[in-house]
Amino acid sequence: MDKGGNLKEIKFLLEKFTNAHGISGSEDNIRDLLEMELEPYVDTIRKDVMGNLIATRKGAGPSIMLAAHMDEIGLMVRYIDDNGFLRFVGIGGWFDQTLLNQRVIVHGKKGSIPGVIGSKPPHVMKDEDRKKPVKLEDMFIDIGAKDREDAENLGIEIGTTASIDREFVSLANGKVTSKAFDNRAGVVILIEVMKRLSKHKIEANVYAVGTVQEEVGLKGAKTSAFGLSPNLALALDTTIPGDHPGINKTDSCLEIGKGPVITVADASGRGLIAHPQVLKWLKETAAENKIPYQLGVGSGGTTDATSIHLTKEGIPTGTVSIATRYIHSPVEVLDTADVETCISLIVKSIESVNKYF
Repeated sequence: MDKGGNLKEIKFLLEKFTNAHGISGSEDNIRDLLEMELEPYVDTIRKDVMGNLIATRKGAGPSIMLAAHMDEIGLMVRYIDDNGFLRFVGIGGWFDQTLLNQRVIVHGKKGSIPGVIGSKPPHVMKDEDRKKPVKLEDMFIDIGAKDREDAENLGIEIGTTASIDREFVSLANGKVTSKAFDNRAGVVILIEVMKRLSKHKIEANVYAVGTVQEEVGLKGAKTSAFGLSPNLALALDTTIPGDHPGINKTDSCLEIGKGPVITVADASGRGLIAHPQVLKWLKETAAENKIPYQLGVGSGGTTDATSIHLTKEGIPTGTVSIATRYIHSPVEVLDTADVETCISLIVKSIESVNKYF
């Protein structure tokens, strides 16, 4: 397939997976889609106790775990008031202001229901209130219910989840926008890597793992890595660039469109400090195949790699990410060319992994 065909397939999969819904702890829809996509390219596929999807392409070794978390950040109903409005908590790391006046999909037990996030109108706010950001605890979801009983009859209960109602859209110059590129971009990379590896003879034993509950504590990665005990691992995720207004290059030197990001350290080292041999393997593979890449050192968030590398006696682990603008918002933006380049890097690295491990 030519590069144009690759990008077309990448866009198709990104649209398919970002338009789908699956917040932390409710990843079933995403797991089902991922299983259908991976099944033709692997030897075995199963779901573990936590809900992780584990697809295996068998090989003599070494064994490598590719982890892409399936969950997106979302909301959960904590209270239904007498008038049928839903109070909620955030599941995952929201900046409250990105939620205000958004449309949502409420995933009731009788089916999905559209709703909107409302709050006190500015027209009736006091001057001092207008100067303050609206907090999540002051917002509510309006599904049009008459009262609490009506909301319950529609299938809403305490613990019902909700996700943002946004769909995939193409922007100029190969850029695209959607909710949940964090981390459906990683999921798409996982699919395309396994698809392309199926056409190559490789020695590695590859575990393609769609992990659960990354956004709320890297949970699925911890349990799946413990069960698989691979020789090494890569987390596939997104990361923050410093190429738009409101952020400085001193905060992040990364740019979208400049290739995948190989993490050296994240969370100022409290998360992952990448294993030296993993860095050597990835950087040398990129250089030998003339694949552009960026090196990332971050002070903020972390990825599944943090849980994986601390499993059992330790697992050599790295992270390869896509620089993505406006992460943890309904309007995340990435460059599809970065996704293609990332897939190429992972495929070439797996083909040469036995030289390094």
